[in-house]
Amino acid sequence: MLSDGNYTIDVTLEGGSGRSTVKSPTEIFVEDGRIQAEIEWSSPNYDYMEINGKEYYPLNDSGNSRFLIDVASLDSDIPVSAETVAMSQPHLIDYTLYFDSSTAKKELNSNAVTFVSVIAVVLAVTAVSAILFRRKKSNDKK
Repeated sequence: MLSDGNYTIDVTLEGGSGRSTVKSPTEIFVEDGRIQAEIEWSSPNYDYMEINGKEYYPLNDSGNSRFLIDVASLDSDIPVSAETVAMSQPHLIDYTLYFDSSTAKKELNSNAVTFVSVIAVVLAVTAVSAILFRRKKSNDKK
């Protein structure tokens, strides 16, 4: 089981005509044992997804369809249905998602990234200042 936090993870999609894909790796969010994933389709034409009787609607109005879904478990097939409006009439198509836990990589939280960035800037400014000070000191001796 993954500890609380944000991760990237490989996800595979099977089913349908084989033409649709989902973005992989994708982001997952773990909090108190609950896993959610952001699924981005290779098409803007999905208007909802259904998993275990629960409907999910897109997060966005433009671009490829993106959904925030609950993930019951990693490393097992998750049956999903997604309705596409790309054809003359809407069609509900069955797929399977698989989240591979061996590929999960924890993302640094934004506070840690900001702290590391600030430290890097301070070190760079210190190094440049030291070089300029040495050059000035060297030129003053001449």
